[in-house]
Amino acid sequence: MDINWSYKNKSRVFDTKENGGVPYLSFKALDDTGLAVNGFSTRMGGASRGKFSTMNFSYSRGDAAEDVLENFTRMAAALGVERDRMVVSHQTHTVNLRRVTLEDAGKGVIRERDYRDIDGLITDVPGLTLVTFYADCVPLYLLDPVNRAIGLSHSGWRGTVKRMGQVTVDAMKEAFGTKPEDLIACVGPSICRDCFEVGGEVVEEFREAFGPEHREALYCQGKRPGKYQLDLWKANEIIFREAGICRENIHITNICTMCNSDYLFSHRKVGEERGNLAAFLCLK
Repeated sequence: MDINWSYKNKSRVFDTKENGGVPYLSFKALDDTGLAVNGFSTRMGGASRGKFSTMNFSYSRGDAAEDVLENFTRMAAALGVERDRMVVSHQTHTVNLRRVTLEDAGKGVIRERDYRDIDGLITDVPGLTLVTFYADCVPLYLLDPVNRAIGLSHSGWRGTVKRMGQVTVDAMKEAFGTKPEDLIACVGPSICRDCFEVGGEVVEEFREAFGPEHREALYCQGKRPGKYQLDLWKANEIIFREAGICRENIHITNICTMCNSDYLFSHRKVGEERGNLAAFLCLK
């Protein structure tokens, strides 16, 4: 399956993989450790139809439940993980996290979740696959190779301004004894600065949350009066650096969901008439 990605820069942070007719993106930095399986889905290779075509992972947008379940089945097979040991977030743009245990296996995929308002998941249990959802917002992948622990968090602009990356690092410190300098951090496919236009009220929140030394890097005057172009990739990189993660261990996406809307769902491109992408992370 040929995918002609529109890259924002020439750095090679991803491999495009395909298994069983299911294409997905995979971070090289995480693969190279040999400790974890990671993936980010595309719109292709699934069973969904119409506006959800074809690889939608949301049960709550009106797609047929049997098609969504089949999509989880296909992606699990492509990644080489167990579908019934996947654990799914319940995203509402919070910075709430859940430590996932064996008792959570299958929640949000084959059985109901008994939690709400969870935008981040952490675990040190091998074989449990963390799953979070996207259609322009930012996926944050974290791997602690020393304590064998992982975190996967959803960070839109609201999560970013509340420093979801820092919250996830802090949760891993408390739960697993993680040291930030050991972490490998990846910022996944999401909307780029050129595509992400926001109003002054959003920029004001970023002015309050980030020091003045970062303002030029984070946003600039937009293409229309009173609008700004906001860089969520840079914001999350700054958060990771200030959390203590080494610069060389931070890997920033070069793939924008909106620029690549033929292959990836983008809320900014099509609004509510769409499916959801998913990020996956599993300790071996």
